[in-house]
Amino acid sequence: MNKQLTKAEEQLMQVLWELNEASVQEIINKLPNPKPAYNTVSTIIRILETKNFVSHKAKGRGYIYFPLIQKTDYSNQSLHKLVDSYFGGSFKNMVSFFVDKNDVDLKELETILEAINEKKSNK
Repeated sequence: MNKQLTKAEEQLMQVLWELNEASVQEIINKLPNPKPAYNTVSTIIRILETKNFVSHKAKGRGYIYFPLIQKTDYSNQSLHKLVDSYFGGSFKNMVSFFVDKNDVDLKELETILEAINEKKSNK
């Protein structure tokens, strides 16, 4: 998987990841106001199917859609693309950027490092 989603596509994927499966109407119901038109959501879902992010199964006269890509897989791929594109492939450069530009305090940085060390020791 090396495909990026548009903002609209990603918004629909977030709903599908949350619901696991849903009709177009159920997706619309979870979206913030103002709600997009039914045809708009249906078109975006079909685009997601052509990108192999979503599939469907028949239910009555309609379809139920479900994600083919796990949220963690997409998040990981997106993070790597961000790091490669903006930080020369270096996670160290990315963390330094966020510490410098976003005023991360020492306690928050320690919490992040503890979480990383905990993940390493669990592997």
